[in-house]
Amino acid sequence: MSRVPILVILGSTGTGKSRLSIELAQKFSGEIISADSMQVYRGLDIITAKVTEEERLLAPHHMLDFVDPLHNYCVLDFQKKALPIISDIVAKRKMPIIVGGTNYYIESLLWQVLVEDPDASGNSIQTHDGLVLENYNVKCEQMTETMQKGKITVSATTEFELNRKLEEEKLVTSKKMKYDDNEQSNEDLHLKLTQVDPEMARRLHPNNRRKIIRSLEVFETHGAKHSEILRHQQVAGGSGLGGPLRFPNSLILWLKCDQEILDKRLDQRVDTMLEAGLVEELLGFHERYNQERINMNASPDYTKGIFQSIGFKEFHNYLILPETERNSDKGKILFQQGVFDLKLVTRRYARRQQRWILNRFIKRIDRQVPPIYELDCTNIQEWGSKVLEPAIKIINAKLKDEIPAQKSLNGTSQDKNLTDSNNQESHWCETCKKILIGELQWKSHRNGAKHRKMENKKKKIMAHHLTDNKISLVC
Repeated sequence: MSRVPILVILGSTGTGKSRLSIELAQKFSGEIISADSMQVYRGLDIITAKVTEEERLLAPHHMLDFVDPLHNYCVLDFQKKALPIISDIVAKRKMPIIVGGTNYYIESLLWQVLVEDPDASGNSIQTHDGLVLENYNVKCEQMTETMQKGKITVSATTEFELNRKLEEEKLVTSKKMKYDDNEQSNEDLHLKLTQVDPEMARRLHPNNRRKIIRSLEVFETHGAKHSEILRHQQVAGGSGLGGPLRFPNSLILWLKCDQEILDKRLDQRVDTMLEAGLVEELLGFHERYNQERINMNASPDYTKGIFQSIGFKEFHNYLILPETERNSDKGKILFQQGVFDLKLVTRRYARRQQRWILNRFIKRIDRQVPPIYELDCTNIQEWGSKVLEPAIKIINAKLKDEIPAQKSLNGTSQDKNLTDSNNQESHWCETCKKILIGELQWKSHRNGAKHRKMENKKKKIMAHHLTDNKISLVC
């Protein structure tokens, strides 16, 4: 098997993942696969923090700027397009470098965790047990065997790349989900799921419309419950998070930064974006693609397409102002509020990314996880000695089939109580009239101040009613 690894670079937003990926791509003849759910869309280069045109010339980049901004694009679409690209890069004996801030996109490449739809011919991809999973491993093994025997020819590689380029030239659209017609309420859809797949329904909040629709369509497309298909994947991979590792010859570099330093860096990053024309970019895009909604005075939908990206919601009140009011006192206040909110949600997003990496990569003791190596990017002035040089040493050791001098982080956690939304059920709080998903969320809610306050309030009301009843009986 080829010693060239599948390299993954993890890290919160603002830690320098793009910089490291370009440096390593230049050093090891690599090609970069962007794993960012917003950077697949055309436009909005500033708010989505895409690499510049100059940076793209330094190393080949894939999965950028090819989806219409108003179309829905999901992780399954991403996986189907990215895996053949990785296969092509490996065939050329180059290093695939997966980098981006959407960690579940990265997971979809590293592990067999998704349920594929039938292909265009209507044929499902089947495994030995008849479930709709992946056949990519077989292709990868066949390719590796062919490479080892020296049978890869220029014509074969060219044909493969030509097919991929023709595919990229197609207008990428994501089909509208059958149930996503806005005529059925979230409650109606959740009830339908309860009828066909009660186990999956217990895991999903009734307001999680997107996942509920996905589970309904899995059942309709494959004639099997989504929960059953996932259970088979979990058995195959020995993990509550899904199927086995797709690339045994892979490694992960984790860019870690002191949180206080990162917060300051992210605030500065927002300021830099504003100086580069962020608001003008948002205004132009908002007016160009949202004019019909504005004319109809309809509520904005920040759950679809590129409108999901951080920035639109935070600057919404400013973006909808008439041009004549943007320089007024009201406009200036709304602008400053947008800046404040953007910095806040960016810092929060970085923390969510950090938790995701910890809980689903670092601390998982029941999952096949590639070796993970931590790189300290807190001090940018020490980038060479603390980030780039250690990364090069780790990769060189991997290429030589040696164990790197730096120890990996895997298996150091003793936390055996890790859970995730794939195998948790919902709980109903009668006191607060609220649904909680999973034991951790349920326990946290019950021990929280809001729940206790609501309990005390209801006890006082109950006591008051009992007192009134006693007085009525005496009278």
